[in-house]
Amino acid sequence: MNKRDFLKKMGATSLGVATAAAIPVVADAAKKAGKTTVVSNVDRRRNRIPNIPLMTHEGEAVMFYDDLVKDKTVMINFMYVGCADSCPGTTQNLKKVQKELGDRVGKDIFMYSISLDSEHDTPELLKSYAELFKTKPGWKFLTGKKEDIERLRRSLGFVNDNPELDKDRTQHTGMVKFGIESLERWGSAPSMTNPKYLAEYVRWLEPNGKKPNLAELMG
Repeated sequence: MNKRDFLKKMGATSLGVATAAAIPVVADAAKKAGKTTVVSNVDRRRNRIPNIPLMTHEGEAVMFYDDLVKDKTVMINFMYVGCADSCPGTTQNLKKVQKELGDRVGKDIFMYSISLDSEHDTPELLKSYAELFKTKPGWKFLTGKKEDIERLRRSLGFVNDNPELDKDRTQHTGMVKFGIESLERWGSAPSMTNPKYLAEYVRWLEPNGKKPNLAELMG
């Protein structure tokens, strides 16, 4: 399987390297007027991910797109402190991913865990959670307004097609999304995927990334 096929399978939202300065986007009104509206590469990227205000577990106010995602390589998952099923296992597994990525985390790769229970999960509580799992710098736990996080969840693709299941927050804690925002390359995988695999999949998205040799990783 080549990189393009893998990204399609893993739910990538955009597969090509965005090298053009702008691409044409034609709206209905523009069609009727005989005009073409051109959306720049920068605007397209900014419009894709909501720039909502959040608070980190360290008490820092941030804007999701501008401060955390723009021009960065990121790993994103949703969780909440009161989740007794998948969240503790996911956090422990992502801790192993952080170890696999080494000192790149916090320098050119950033990890974000976003609470789905913002009314309960204060920055102080998320800080205690991070300390409990002994996470290292470069991994932020985030909370914010319920409606903002709901909008962010949907825009990032953490959605269940069944409306009833979509209301169940536990349906959105079992995946991790990773990508290089500046290149518009994104993929996703089950959060309990082998940490070595997850780390290699992130590296594979890079311009000179090589397809992971799973046989070697398993050995």
